[in-house]
Amino acid sequence: MLDCYYIVESIDGDYAHLRRVEDAPGSETKLVARALLPDTINEGTYLHYAMMQYEEVSEL
Repeated sequence: MLDCYYIVESIDGDYAHLRRVEDAPGSETKLVARALLPDTINEGTYLHYAMMQYEEVSEL
């Protein structure tokens, strides 16, 4: 089961572009509907993904 961390690269309307923290800056992003993410996200927010859920984290 996938367990990883993402950073919110940008927000585009109802979608957010997420990049895995382990990947290099500028690498391909994952497009995720904002309805699946916590309401409080902003660009630069770190997210933990596990068990098909995203959870905001303050630090890695």
